[in-house]
Formats: sequence, structure tokens, C-alpha cells
Amino acid sequence: MPFIILCFNGILAAAALLNMYSAVAQVRISANIQYTSFLQLYAFVAILEFLLLMFIMPALTSGSISGERERQTLELLFTTKMTPGDIVMGKLLSALSQLLVLVVSSFPVLLLTFVYGSVDFMDLGLLFLCFVVTAAFSGGIGIFASSLMRRSTFANVCTYGFLLLTVVGTYMINLFLYNMSQMQINNMVFQMGETRPTASSGAAVYLLLINPMVTFAEILGDQVAGGAESLSVGRFLGGSPAGFVTSHWILVSLLVQAVLAVCFVRGAIYFLNPTRNEKK
Repeated sequence: MPFIILCFNGILAAAALLNMYSAVAQVRISANIQYTSFLQLYAFVAILEFLLLMFIMPALTSGSISGERERQTLELLFTTKMTPGDIVMGKLLSALSQLLVLVVSSFPVLLLTFVYGSVDFMDLGLLFLCFVVTAAFSGGIGIFASSLMRRSTFANVCTYGFLLLTVVGTYMINLFLYNMSQMQINNMVFQMGETRPTASSGAAVYLLLINPMVTFAEILGDQVAGGAESLSVGRFLGGSPAGFVTSHWILVSLLVQAVLAVCFVRGAIYFLNPTRNEKK
């Protein structure tokens, strides 16, 4: 683990120092400071950490329990005083702690942007909350598949398949409905004085509440200008009036994903319980 931390933060620090060196060199030549380069550094580190959590966390959890079955050591765990809940939470928190150590150890690189302003501790705290919820959500999917499947290969395929459906599937559904709405509006004939409606994806936009990528893009878009136009929820809302969910999209989506993570963990505990089919 120390070697992994050294390599991970070494790459991030090298990228940060090269970025700062190029910015300082440009100041010497043109006498102009481009603050956007420092924000791009912040966005680069944040995106790298988010992808690390969302795609490595399922790999650590999807084979944790099914691997015990393959090694025929799961029955030995049941002979101890540990309950199925202890086993599931132990596996999940073990993987979660490893990745969060990497995230926390890389915060000094993110704090380099504090020298030039534009990002404060509230932004950093919201970003860290998004990392924790995303890691718990993706890890919950992996631990649920691992407790349900007997083979680690099947658990990995189901975990990444469901994660792909959640991230790409929900976005593509909204994109398809948005394009269909745009085509219908283009085929309409408007008279003088009529207001042209705005294309939207309808009620399908609420499917994006379970999409961690869209939530992260909304957070990053509020902190770094011009960072999330393609993944913004606003483009799918059209001219619909703003409600409570759309006005507090980030907090609501984080809450929904946290609740789903708890449901996945509870489901993993249920399927891992060896006495669930016994009748009293």
C-alpha cells in the first residue's frame, strides 16, 4: 500500500508541477496569468480520482465473497462469531478504506489550486462527499453481486454490466428522448407570435439521479466553469419549471445513491445468510 500511494501521488504531483511550470513560463513570456490552467489541473486530478473509485472499487468487492466460496473458506467464517453483516461490512469497508486512503493522500495536490483562489474548502468537502458516496454505491453493487453469485467471474461481469447500465444506459435514454423531442419540434409549424417549445427528455431525466457520473459532472461544473456542458442535467430539462429535485439536484442525487448503496448492502447480507431458507 505505501508503494501504491507513492506511485499514485508521484504521478499526480509530477503532472501538477509540470502544469504550474508551464503557467509560470507563460507569465514570463507574455506577462499574462491564465488562471484556467490551474482549474484544469484541479479538474484533471478530480476526474482521475473519480474514475479510480468508480471502476476499481467494484473490482475489489465483486470477488470478495464469491472468492471465499471458491476457496471453500466461507463455511469457516460462519463457524466464528461473525454474523453475515460483519462479513459483508468487513469486506466492503476494507476495500473502501484502501481507496479513500489514496484519495485523502492526494488532497495536497488539489490544494495547490488554493494558492490562486477560485476553489474553497466547501467545494473540496462536497467533492470528497461525492467520492465517498460513489465508492459506497459502486462497492455496494460489487458486494451484492459477490454474495449472490458463486463464481467471481460472473460476479465481475454482473457488477460492471449493471454499473455500465447505470452510467451509460440512463444517459443514453435521456439523450435519445431529447433528440426525439428535438426532431418533433423541428417538424412543427409555428405561426407568428407562437413560442417555440424547448426540447427535453421528460420524466426520464430523473433516472440520472442514480448516475454517479452525472452527479460528479454537476459538482465539477459548478466549481470549474466549462467543465460539464455535455453531461449537464439542465440540457435535458428543457423549459420545465424548476422543482425541489432539480433545484437541489446534487444533494438529492447523493442521497438517492447512498440509499441504494444501503439497499445493496442489506441485500448482500440477506443472500449471505445461510439460515434464510430455514423454517422455524
